[in-house]
Parts: sequence; C-alpha cells; structure tokens
Amino acid sequence: MDLEKDIITVRPQETIDTIQRLPNFVGISEATAGSSGISMNIVVIPAGAKAEPHYHKGYETAIYLLKGSVETFYGENLKKSVVNHQGDFIFIPAGVPHQPVNLSTTEAAMALVARNDANEQESVQVYSPEQG
Repeated sequence: MDLEKDIITVRPQETIDTIQRLPNFVGISEATAGSSGISMNIVVIPAGAKAEPHYHKGYETAIYLLKGSVETFYGENLKKSVVNHQGDFIFIPAGVPHQPVNLSTTEAAMALVARNDANEQESVQVYSPEQG
C-alpha cells in the first residue's frame, strides 16, 4: 500500500496524430499520469474513415465501442473481419494485425481503448498485408 501517491485526473482537450492515422484523445499514459502498465484513450474514427493497418507488438487491447458501427479486418493479410456496434466490448490479442473501418459515411465512431502499455504509441507497428 502506498499512502503518499495522488490520484491523477486527465482531461484531454485536443486530439493527437497517431501511427494508426486516427484522432486520439490521450487519457491515461506514462506521459499524462505516470502510469507504468496501462494506457487508456478515446479513439475517433471519422465518418467513412479507416485506420492504417497495424498491430501492437507484445500488448493486448481492450475496446468499448461508445458510438457507431465498425468493421475490423484482422489476421493474416486482413482476411477475417468482425462487425461491432455501440455497446460492444472487443478484445484484440497482442500481435494481431487489424484495421478498423467506420461503417457510417455520415457520423464518427468513438471507442474507449485500454492497453497494457503505458507508452500507448510505442508498441504500434504498421502492418502491410503482403507481410503475411
């Protein structure tokens, strides 16, 4: 037990650019809150947009879809896909290539994303489907 540590509040006001090429409101990370093993952010997928295909080397991802419907292509050469809707919890194992696509052409999709990586963007690796 550590009675001397403080609870940290983070209120992101603007998005950052990410390797995935999606607007990201960084919430909890090593940089913002001093965390050592977790990050949590809000990711926005603009209307009709998709992420850069990527994977998280060595880290798992948990997602709660706050708004919208998203189809995520994943696996070898992104041949598999799953469609998720507002209210779904989604788990992506470490190292699984994936590419989320907003199914709406008029409204942004929004997700709360947590990862067991305090430096959220450090584990992101671009994935080219021809890598197989």
